[in-house]
Amino acid sequence: MSARRARGLPFASDPLFVYGTLRFPAVLSALIGRVPAMEPARLIGRRAAALPGKAYPGLVTATDSVTDGFLLTGLGRDDWRVLDAFEDDEYDLTPVPVLAGERAGYAWTYTWTAEVADDDWSAADFEAGHLPYYSSKCAAWRRDLILLSETV
Repeated sequence: MSARRARGLPFASDPLFVYGTLRFPAVLSALIGRVPAMEPARLIGRRAAALPGKAYPGLVTATDSVTDGFLLTGLGRDDWRVLDAFEDDEYDLTPVPVLAGERAGYAWTYTWTAEVADDDWSAADFEAGHLPYYSSKCAAWRRDLILLSETV
């Protein structure tokens, strides 16, 4: 991980740990127009919590939990801008230690700062019940973002 961040966002060389909706290629394609390199990874001491009334999860501290996800690499500056704009105000971009195979390292991830449900979020349930609609909403959000900004 880089020692400093430009304009509050990581450098393109920094990995992003994704555990929720961003783990799905359809969502990434809708938001940034491509699927960056993805590597299976785990985050110890956190859980992907269900959020009341939301289809997406929030990552919170949970001592005895492990969250499976992916490391995204090769994100460009514009990718980071789009993803950061997409994330809810209750998310903080946080550096975390991750395991990718036998390799330990650091990545950025979006951690949740508001209320969560007692249940864990299920990627399989999201994929089965929400993914097509959610992906189409992401694509519409991205079109609106392009219309509102010439910089993204």
